[in-house]
Amino acid sequence: MGEQRYWCSVCQKCFSTEVALRGHMSVHESQYRCRECGKYCQGPRQLAVHSRIHSGDRPFECTVCKKRFTQPNNLSRHYLTHSSARPFCCHLCSKTFTQSAHLKRHMRVHTGLKPYACPYCDRSFSVSHHLHRHVRLHTDERPEKCSVCDRAFRLSQTLKEHMRVHTGEKPFMCPMCGRSFAQTSELLAHRLHVHSNERPCRCPYCGKGFINNRELNQHVRIHTGEKRYSCRHCSERFLWRRQLVVHLLNTHDEGTWFTCHICGKKFHLSASLNVHLRRHEGLKLYACGECPMRFCTASELKHHQLKHSDVRPFGCGLCGLALKRKRSVLMHFPGCAARLGWSLV
Repeated sequence: MGEQRYWCSVCQKCFSTEVALRGHMSVHESQYRCRECGKYCQGPRQLAVHSRIHSGDRPFECTVCKKRFTQPNNLSRHYLTHSSARPFCCHLCSKTFTQSAHLKRHMRVHTGLKPYACPYCDRSFSVSHHLHRHVRLHTDERPEKCSVCDRAFRLSQTLKEHMRVHTGEKPFMCPMCGRSFAQTSELLAHRLHVHSNERPCRCPYCGKGFINNRELNQHVRIHTGEKRYSCRHCSERFLWRRQLVVHLLNTHDEGTWFTCHICGKKFHLSASLNVHLRRHEGLKLYACGECPMRFCTASELKHHQLKHSDVRPFGCGLCGLALKRKRSVLMHFPGCAARLGWSLV
């Protein structure tokens, strides 16, 4: 397949020749357009079949698993998933497939061919679906809309995860303490922070351990004093982004303060105001899985959970002793230095 570089200005579909693109454009000139999503179809039959997607009409049912389809050819392809027959074989690695289209897509792994190029940047993809998903980053298209609130998302999977905020569903349970989470990423972070002593990334200045280099690099700024956030109005620079936001509000009157209606205290983040309001209302949403204690913020809970955990994220840079709290390192360090003959002056 040659490089596909002719793009349809209406639907962003890509073609390898200008002739193919011109032929495709006739689809958009068709009078048969879906009222639900605006898709153009070549004729009344194609429009009728397409409309089944919106109406839920799926007349073709699999006799094995009862899954239903809008078209008979989709059902025929589906039946192959219930069969052991995989007639399409890769001649390079012997991997087999149920459909020729799957084999064709797989061959790009060996050839490195990425025929679907982004019209906005220099990235290219081996699968058209991946390209369409990527293009939404440039266009900010968010077709997946939440039926409960006004939020919209680029991916259906992201919407599915978001819906758990409304339903309260937490399908992922920690096997060590039984605490449940809405997302696998939250479960993974919980296991690493609470149930694991593994902190391979050590700070060269204070010995504190971190799970990954991202957290370490962020921490190291405290020691190096690197100020990466600069004000666009003056020469001031800041260590953290939140410091820049507060500076813009206080000095240049740029941004929006979030004010507590109870005590009048101001915050530069709506999330900070929400936490503050919880304290007025006595709400403690974060419960410890090991004891009855509850907390207003996730950081307070995380700090508390060290009592129940063997995790020791702080380490002495001289002797390597691992400790739970930063203050423990500060208390330990002078004595350790004296024993080793180090001068702190």
